[in-house]
Amino acid sequence: MKTMHIHIKVDNLQQNIQFYSALLNSKPTFVKEDYVKWMLEDPKINLAISTSGNKVGIEHLGIQVESKDELKSVYGNLQNAKSTIREQGETTCCYAKSEKSWVADPQGIEWEVFHTYGESTFYGDRDIPAETKTEKCC
Repeated sequence: MKTMHIHIKVDNLQQNIQFYSALLNSKPTFVKEDYVKWMLEDPKINLAISTSGNKVGIEHLGIQVESKDELKSVYGNLQNAKSTIREQGETTCCYAKSEKSWVADPQGIEWEVFHTYGESTFYGDRDIPAETKTEKCC
C-alpha cells in the first residue's frame, strides 16, 4: 500500500508540533531536535516537518511504498510522467535509510518516490563524518 508523503519546512518546530498534533489528533511517531514525523493510517500519510531547507513552506511531496517491488511499479509511473527523473538510489535522509528517486511537476514542485528500509541516527549524509561516508545525501 502506498502512503502520501508531505514534508513541510517550518520556522518554529515546537509551535508546529502543537498545531499538527491537534489537527491530526495524534502525537508524533518520531521526534528529533530538527525533524518530526507523523505516520498515520487514516488518512494514510507520512507528514514530516523540519527546520532544514531553504524557505518555509512545502519542502516536497512524495509517495512512500512498502516494498522494492512496489517501488519498481511506481518508478514506472515516473517514466510515464515525462519528467526528468533524478535517481538517488540508496541514501540516508530524514533519519532513515531509503532508496529513492525524484521528479519535478510542471510547476516545479519536487516529488520523492521512496522505500524506507531502516533507521539512521543521522538526519542525512551531510551529518555523517567524512571518513565514514558511503551513501548519497537527501
